[in-house]
Amino acid sequence: MVGTIQPNNDVNVLSETQGRVVQMFAKVGDFKSAGSVIATVDDELRQAALIGAQANYDKAVSDWNRYEPLHKEKAMTSLQLDGARLAVKMAESQLIIAKRQLKDTKITTPVSGIVATRFIDAGATVDNKSPIVNIVDISTLKVRMNVAEKDAFSLKAGDKVTITSEVYPGVNFVGNVMSIGAKGDEAHTYPVEISLNNSKEKPLKAGMFARVNFTTIARANSLVIPRSALVGSVKDAHVFVVDGNKKAHLKKVLIGSEAESNLEVLQGLTAGETIVVNGQNNLKDGTEVKVIK
Repeated sequence: MVGTIQPNNDVNVLSETQGRVVQMFAKVGDFKSAGSVIATVDDELRQAALIGAQANYDKAVSDWNRYEPLHKEKAMTSLQLDGARLAVKMAESQLIIAKRQLKDTKITTPVSGIVATRFIDAGATVDNKSPIVNIVDISTLKVRMNVAEKDAFSLKAGDKVTITSEVYPGVNFVGNVMSIGAKGDEAHTYPVEISLNNSKEKPLKAGMFARVNFTTIARANSLVIPRSALVGSVKDAHVFVVDGNKKAHLKKVLIGSEAESNLEVLQGLTAGETIVVNGQNNLKDGTEVKVIK
């Protein structure tokens, strides 16, 4: 069966503040560990705000420390003491906000990975939620595909699978089934996700096609068609089927495994149907054809 390789994480790092970017610390292709600073935003005003918030907090705490013994000596009312306690809480709240706003001027990545895209340069002005870079983690990969409903019940999380790629002929990668979808689509297929560790010697990349062999799915009496009959790609496969009136109709099929020039059809065709294997690129749905065997 054919699936698409996806990164373990694919994250757009966003700004959580507003201002002018003064430094960029990421280039496309760089590896960044989680927590690394990607960019810094002008923080002069945030520094000033923090100084003011710290001063207000220190004063509120000092007032509280003076008022509490006075209240015990009946030299201050409970209402005045409550006001001092509230002032401490309000000043503490403003101090927390000021510290967070200053921290947000250093934009960091939440995940480890490679910088795939850089959206801005130093000197640019960013807003809250502006994308800064895109980080992808391909140390671990996912393969996503859909399987027929009869096959979904033959799989369980943890099953080992063999994965191959046309980039590395004859090389087998080992993965594990992570999840089987609980809900099918309109074609009655179910999403399956497979995890595998990326190889340092023969690395795979996100977006590549991969062929997956499920050892727990029986392939007896498989329906096979020649690859030449295919219209479109393996991921979005169609074939022309000739009906009793010698008219060709386009049908969507679900492709499984591939062996040399043959494709396994998991869904969409039944044994005995006549399909077009030559000249189908010139056909339209409903075109009359002459069958030549």
